[in-house]
Amino acid sequence: MSVAFLALLAIIPIVVALVLMVGMRWPATRAMPFAWATCVVAGIYGWDLPILRLAALSIQGVIIAIGVLIIVFGAILILYTLEKSGGMETIQYGMQNVSPDKRVQAIIIGFLFAAFIEGAAGFGTPAALAAPLLLGLGFPAMAAAVVCLVFNSVPVSFGAVGTPILVGFGLLKSDVDSAAAAAASAGQSIGFAGFDGFAKITGEWATLMHGPMAYIIMIFMLGFMSRFWGPERSWAPGLRAWKFCIFAATCFLIPYFFCAWALGPEFPSMLGGLIGLGVVVWGAKMGICVPRDEWGFGDPSKWPAEWSGTDSKIINTKFQARMSQLMAWMPYVIICVLLVISRIPELGIKGWMTAQKITYSNILGFKDISEGITYLYLPGTFFIFVALLTIPMHKMSSQAVKEAWSISFAKMKSPTIALFFAVALVAIFRGSAVNGPALAAVTGDPTTLAATLPSMPMALATTVGNAAGQIWPFLAAFVGGLGAFITGSATISDLMFAEFQWGMAGMLDLPRTIIEGAQTVGGAMGNMICIHNIVAACAVVGLSGREGEVMRKTFWPFLLYGIVVGIICTMLVGVASTGTF
Repeated sequence: MSVAFLALLAIIPIVVALVLMVGMRWPATRAMPFAWATCVVAGIYGWDLPILRLAALSIQGVIIAIGVLIIVFGAILILYTLEKSGGMETIQYGMQNVSPDKRVQAIIIGFLFAAFIEGAAGFGTPAALAAPLLLGLGFPAMAAAVVCLVFNSVPVSFGAVGTPILVGFGLLKSDVDSAAAAAASAGQSIGFAGFDGFAKITGEWATLMHGPMAYIIMIFMLGFMSRFWGPERSWAPGLRAWKFCIFAATCFLIPYFFCAWALGPEFPSMLGGLIGLGVVVWGAKMGICVPRDEWGFGDPSKWPAEWSGTDSKIINTKFQARMSQLMAWMPYVIICVLLVISRIPELGIKGWMTAQKITYSNILGFKDISEGITYLYLPGTFFIFVALLTIPMHKMSSQAVKEAWSISFAKMKSPTIALFFAVALVAIFRGSAVNGPALAAVTGDPTTLAATLPSMPMALATTVGNAAGQIWPFLAAFVGGLGAFITGSATISDLMFAEFQWGMAGMLDLPRTIIEGAQTVGGAMGNMICIHNIVAACAVVGLSGREGEVMRKTFWPFLLYGIVVGIICTMLVGVASTGTF
C-alpha cells in the first residue's frame, strides 16, 4: 500500500471533523464521535490494526482527556468563584482604571498575562485563564475565545519552561550527537557540540521567526477584533492602536530574545510575559502609546446573539471595588507562584509532584499502551486548590460557594464529550506508528502485518514533503501546525515530526536547526486551530457547541502566521552560512 494512499486515508478523519464542525456547524459533541469512528475504520483497513488495539488506544486518549478536563474545570471554577466572591468585579474595576480601552485590555490580558502563564505551565492553560478574564472585563464570548487562542502562539515554543523544544526534540538526541561527533572528527564546526547546544540554536532561530509575528499578530488581531465585534464593523478602530501594539510587543520581545539567546529555551516566554506585563501596565497607566480615542464593543444589549455564550447577560459596566486589588488578584498570584515553583526542576518540587501519578499500564493487554494522570502536577489541580483557598480569603458565603461549584460542574458536560472523542482520535493517530513487526512484538502474534507502515501523521507529512521539494522551507512550519492541530500540543507535534523534519533537511541539503526552528514555530501557531484547545477555550466562556465558528475565525490568523513564517524561514535558509546545519 503506497504512502500516498495511506495519507489519503489518514486525512479523512480530519476532513470529516472540519466539514461537520466548520461546514455544517455541528457542535464538537456531535462531530468528534463521527471523526473518531472514521479514524477507527482507517486504522482497520489502512494499518490493519486490531479492533482491541484501537479500543486500547481510545481508552488511552480518554485518560489523557481527563487531565485536560481537570484544567478546564479548574479554570471555570476559578472564574465563577471570583464572580460570586466579588473578586472579578474588583478586577474589572481595577483594569478599567489601568485603561477602559478594550484594545489595551486585550493586549495586557490576552497576550502578556497569557504569555507568562504559557511560559510557566503551557498545555492549554493560558487560554483557559485569560479568556474568562476578558469575558469578565466585558468582551463578547466569541471575541474573548478567538483573541486568546490566536495570541497564544508567539510564546508557545518556549512554553512550560521550554518543554516543546527540550522534550519535543528529545528523540533527535542520538542524531544530533552523532552529527556533532562526525563533524568534530572531520575538523568541522557546526555550532554545537551536543543536544543542549542544538536545542539552544534551534530556539534562537525560532525567535527570529516568532519575533516579527509578535508585532504583526497584535496589530492584525486588534483590527480583526474591531472588524468582527466592534460596533463600527471596521478594521480601522483596532488598527489605530498600532503604536500601543509596537510598545507592548517590544516590551515582551526584549527579555524574550535575551533569554533565548543568552540562557536557552526555558525562560523566554515566562520572563518575556512577566517583565512585559509589568512594564506595559505601568506604561498604560502613564498613557504611553495608548490611543487617544477610547474603544469598546458598544452596548451589550445590542450585540448580535452569535457574539455571546450560553450564559450571557447584559454586562454591568459600572464596576465597584468589593475588596482591595491585591486581594482580588491574589488567587491568580498564588496560581502563578505555584506554577513557577512546580515547573523548575532545580527547586526539587517538580520531581516529587510528577512522581505522584495514577498509572494505567498495559491497557487491554497491550504492553506499549499505558497512560497516567499526574494529579498533583496538573495546573487544574492548582486551580481547584486555589478556588478552595479563595473561600476564606474572600469571605464567601456558603450559598455563593454552592452556586460557583454547581455552575462549574454544569458547564463540563459538552467539553467532556467532545474531548473524550477528540483525544481518543489523537491517540489512534499516534498509536498507528506501531504496526507490522512492531505490533507483533507487543502482541506476541507473528501473523500480524508483515511490513511496517508509517503512522498516520507521518504518512501525511511524507506525502506533502515529497511533493514540496525545494520550497520546503516555506512549508515546514505548516507541518508543525498540522501536528498541533491533530494532537493539540506543540510538544507532541515536535515529538511527532522532529525526525521527519531532520530527514527532509538532510535530503534537501537545508540547515537543520532552521528547519527544526520552523517546526516548533509551526507547532506553536497550530494552537490557534487545534480542536481540543478550541473545545477547552469555548467551554470556559460558554461557547460549547460552537467550536466550528471559532475555528473559522482562527484559521485566517493561522494562515497569515504560516505565510509570514514561511517567508522568513526561506530568507534565513538563503542567508545561512552554517553548512547543512
